[in-house]
Amino acid sequence: MRERIIFREIEEADDEKLAMIIRDNLETYHLDIPGTAYFDESLDHLSEYYLGALDRKYFVVEADGEVVGGVGFQQLDFMDDTAELQKLYLCDDVKGQGVSYEMMKFIEGQAVEMGFTQMYLETHSNLVPAMHLYEKCGYHLIEKPAEVVHSAMDRFYLKKLLPVVGKLI
Repeated sequence: MRERIIFREIEEADDEKLAMIIRDNLETYHLDIPGTAYFDESLDHLSEYYLGALDRKYFVVEADGEVVGGVGFQQLDFMDDTAELQKLYLCDDVKGQGVSYEMMKFIEGQAVEMGFTQMYLETHSNLVPAMHLYEKCGYHLIEKPAEVVHSAMDRFYLKKLLPVVGKLI
């Protein structure tokens, strides 16, 4: 049983581990194909892509001092005030413990803090556990936008984000 998890911004030292986690997950679901994040140019250097950017963030998830996953978002160019959920992946040994729900709540809060009012995401029908997560978290299936980057994706979701009420400063 895991102890507590923490979120922290990505660092260069996390790049190799995160690329491995993402690729392992995609291979498991037979999505190690062109048109998925498996072949993203920035996958081996996520920290370089996210750090210092004004329109995107990526966070590492640690459990008991070990990197077990990550999740990020980026401003979506084709929908106003919308962030795209990106690269939410976990190691197998922490799946089924509620970590993904904590990740969703955390990343949505980060997006709201940056002024986004919606979260969009692209996924694949092979990723049944991911679709279950998104639907349980209030995401609604939408038609495929014309601007889709990952051409192999076949499920698209959107959620209106609520501002954080009573946040302590």
